[in-house]
Amino acid sequence: MEINRPGVQHINDSLDALITKPIHSISKEALHRYESDYFEARCTRSKAMIEEATKVIPGGVQHNLAFNHPFPLVFTKAEGAKLHDLDGNEYYDFLQAGGPTVLGSNPPQIREKVIDLLNTCGPSTGLFHEYEFKLAQLICDLIPGVEQFRALNSGTEACMAAIRVARLATGNKHVLKMGGAYHGWSDQLAYGIRIPGSKFTQAKGVPLSAFTFTDEFFPGDLADLERKLKHKKLIGGTAAVMLEPVGPESGTRPISREFVAGAADLAKKYGALLIFDEVVTAFRISDRGASGFYGITPDLTVFGKVIAGGYPGAGGLGGRSEYMQYLAAGIAGGSKVKKALVGGTMAATPISSVAGYWTIKEISQTRAFEKANLLGDRLADGLGALVRKHALPFVAYNQGSIVHLETAGTMHFSLDWSKPWTIPQVIKATSARKAEMEHMGAAYMAEGMVTLAGSRLYVSAAYDEAMIDDALTRFDRIFAEVVSQ
Repeated sequence: MEINRPGVQHINDSLDALITKPIHSISKEALHRYESDYFEARCTRSKAMIEEATKVIPGGVQHNLAFNHPFPLVFTKAEGAKLHDLDGNEYYDFLQAGGPTVLGSNPPQIREKVIDLLNTCGPSTGLFHEYEFKLAQLICDLIPGVEQFRALNSGTEACMAAIRVARLATGNKHVLKMGGAYHGWSDQLAYGIRIPGSKFTQAKGVPLSAFTFTDEFFPGDLADLERKLKHKKLIGGTAAVMLEPVGPESGTRPISREFVAGAADLAKKYGALLIFDEVVTAFRISDRGASGFYGITPDLTVFGKVIAGGYPGAGGLGGRSEYMQYLAAGIAGGSKVKKALVGGTMAATPISSVAGYWTIKEISQTRAFEKANLLGDRLADGLGALVRKHALPFVAYNQGSIVHLETAGTMHFSLDWSKPWTIPQVIKATSARKAEMEHMGAAYMAEGMVTLAGSRLYVSAAYDEAMIDDALTRFDRIFAEVVSQ
């Protein structure tokens, strides 16, 4: 499989060009038509429920992924590549719960295992279950560099644990994360998220002191990473270099294998642990993760929702035994190794362990990731052809089954603090482009396609070529309504 099609440099050059051009988005007339003819006319039950929900739920929904213009929809059924809402409307599911459902939503072969578990054991006991072992063994067998695995409740928790382990293992303090990457919402990692250079600007409610030992480096820039490592060496050393191996936000700003390899070398040179955040890429890029695909083995690997097959209890940390010893549960008699403060009584429950084990086993044995990756190629190629057909500045590319359709380039901006006078301009530009990205997302939804923020589409093995081609026909209708803003 070729990753970052059609090449990292070409993609980034195209994105650079996109954000210099006028915004192209769905016309006001077409948007109004979608709002009135679809959302207002065909989603009445969703609208009514969301209006009631806002009285008891802040903003009306519990997760950022559920927001969409002009109002969130209420989904009641997920099956394979399809979703159904409260009003009975059907959609192609290109959100896939944020990426983990490589087999598609609610696969029956996994559901049967879960139902059997519920009939015999129940979802949680607080005690050890045989599938905790089976899941950990399977992950260790598949993912390079993972000799031991500790289940947690989320990717956020796994990232927090990874940092604590890195500090104990190295004796160093600082964490260098890739600018623009999202490693959960903990205080110290809510830094430099969404766009490179954003520093603390997206971290409302977090005191600046929480970032004393956190810094970011620019994606794809080894010189910047080494400058930061050199500086941190003088003031406490770097415990961890943390990155998403395909680039921040699931490859929204792609990076090359050469950069990842260079980052690994620099981490080793300066005594830091290399941490791969594979919340999205593990078992999606390949059954050996991005690390196996690239042939680059990190010291620690962060896992997310796929670990539980999309069921609750969705995160974990794996790595070499010499590092994972800092996560040993309980009281290790006679051990002089300090243990990282990590908890979570609902981690590795029987239900999450059973669902995760059979999901990962199915992905690997059936090569589901290969089918999803090929369909991702088909979708990205088709979108690229439509962009050219309609003479639009949009950028379509993919990393296997992770497909990007950048219509506004909102997340390709960066903040340059050496030129503070430019920052208000960038913030204004990203705000305007984000609004139009949401309008495009509304058009996709009205045409029966659920995406992530109107710019990212995850393909699962539940799709087939006919479904992809049907989706492309829908994109064709939308692109015909796009005008310069």
